[in-house]
Amino acid sequence: MEVSHQMLHRPVALLSRIGFVRRNASFWEMPRSQRFPFCPEIVYDDDGFEIGVGKVFDEMPQRNSISEDVDLEVETCVNGSSVNAPSSLPSGIDSVRKVFELMPRKDVVSWNTIIAGYAQSGMYENALRLVREMGSNDLSPDAFTLSSVLPIFSEYVDVIKGKEIHGYVIRKGIDADVYIGSSLVDMYAKSARIEDSERVFSHLSCRDSISWNSLVAGYVQNGRYNEAVRLFRQMVNAKVRPGPVAFSSVLPACAHLSTLTLGKQLHGYVLRGGYSDNIFIASALVDMYSKCGNIKAARKIFDRMNLHDEVSWTAIIMGHALHGHGREAISLFEEMKLQGVKPNHVAFVAVLTACSHVGLVEEAWGYFNSMSKVYGLNHELEHYAAVADLLGRAGRLEEAYDFISNMRVEPTGSVWSTLLSSCSVHKNLELAEKVAEKIFAVDSDNMGAYVLMCNMYASNGRWKQMAKLRLRMRRKGMRKKPACSWIEFNNKTHGFVSGDRSHPSMDRINEFLEAVMEQMEKEGYVADTSGVLHDVDEEHKRELLYGHSERLAVAFGIINTEPGTTIRVTKNIRICTDCHVAIKFISKITEREIIVRDNSRFHHFNRGSCSCGDYW
Repeated sequence: MEVSHQMLHRPVALLSRIGFVRRNASFWEMPRSQRFPFCPEIVYDDDGFEIGVGKVFDEMPQRNSISEDVDLEVETCVNGSSVNAPSSLPSGIDSVRKVFELMPRKDVVSWNTIIAGYAQSGMYENALRLVREMGSNDLSPDAFTLSSVLPIFSEYVDVIKGKEIHGYVIRKGIDADVYIGSSLVDMYAKSARIEDSERVFSHLSCRDSISWNSLVAGYVQNGRYNEAVRLFRQMVNAKVRPGPVAFSSVLPACAHLSTLTLGKQLHGYVLRGGYSDNIFIASALVDMYSKCGNIKAARKIFDRMNLHDEVSWTAIIMGHALHGHGREAISLFEEMKLQGVKPNHVAFVAVLTACSHVGLVEEAWGYFNSMSKVYGLNHELEHYAAVADLLGRAGRLEEAYDFISNMRVEPTGSVWSTLLSSCSVHKNLELAEKVAEKIFAVDSDNMGAYVLMCNMYASNGRWKQMAKLRLRMRRKGMRKKPACSWIEFNNKTHGFVSGDRSHPSMDRINEFLEAVMEQMEKEGYVADTSGVLHDVDEEHKRELLYGHSERLAVAFGIINTEPGTTIRVTKNIRICTDCHVAIKFISKITEREIIVRDNSRFHHFNRGSCSCGDYW
């Protein structure tokens, strides 16, 4: 049966009238209560239901392979997989089902309507069962049918089953369909096969906003933030009007890249497009401005929102936490609860992070314990790591060691690494060695642990131990990730690597640093060379410090902007102790606000002090 483009939209229209929306790349990321506001809380049985849609394809001819390395057995499509099904039907889909059952003649469009309804309600077993029944009624699944069930395999990251459907659509000649293509792009992206997503996208003869959005979202989901931004720009250049999903996808990429200029441009698009009241976009803007260093703008957007959900609350709480506004973050957390929004796992990570960054130990214990006792939430690795970080920052290293050792789950190298970092800050080499052995036992290639231990050995003059560790790294083929910092200027991002002199402005940068250094020393600055990893004299150590990437980026920003302009720098690792002190002096001498985002938090330098209060 030939299905026209208009017919494919008929199920969408019906579903829209009862509260459903057509699935898109970010749809399944939303809380269920926001995806389907008319649905009651869904209760799941203790026993899962077996998925088995293989029989849908019993009538298919012998299948072809998708590619040379993909050999698909359609007949075993999803047998053996299991999901939990709800024990009762939501009122909306129940009404649709009753209408469907009374229909004397059911065509492809009516089957698609009920299948999509079940799939979008999260009732996957029912959706797949109806696909089987559809096949038994001599109706072949079409593009809309398959684009409705593909998200099921995305949800459960079952790429093998998704590939089998991909093989089927190729044989049926509907692989170029924009809806199928979008679903395949999304399915592969959620299975961490972004190259396959790119391949599907490149073969689409017609690309609508949904297909573009799917790949943009896929890049973000897989940490390919630069590609996400690049593709978004291509989308705009292709005269495809960005919709809410596109903005919800690309704004997190700006947040991770700290590209405030692009973020502001996107904000302008949002305002011109009339999407500023969209709760998902507003939440993404709050997150973007927070992570790009402008917490004031983030708070303004949050305060103007008519409705706050758990995502927007968590974004602003974490934003204040990362900027060192611990008390404000806690106040927002408490306000969220008063507003009737139940904190989830991520919200607790945010409030524990806030406590950690300002040393609120007792408050953190209260929140940590309330997770299970009050809210019935299990502690996950992120919560343990936050408490371990809290105790370590507070100097309670042995307590942190015992806490990690007695975790309910097996501690990973990343959890131990939070304590190792604290051992470095508090210069406890003996405990650091014990912690490092724990890390190497579970994560033998943890580069951060090797670097921290090399730093500690160097600062204690233990050059032989450092040499042994470096030899061990070389034998493993490990290389230290270079410290780099970047800054935006004139819509371009300028990067600096420690010790690198290749930037065209390096002569001017050095002139500025030499001049400001004289003033710094007059005001009491003394270089802290304890973290220099080379066994050289003090003069050479100081020269190495002067070439640190964050200092070069700050200098570049100052010499290229008007007096009074705020300088914003991002660094890929923790800011070093000496640069932290030096930038405080520079902020005072130049009368500039300097914001440095490292891999842990934001430092707001102003008039010779830092927002972290030297507690970092």
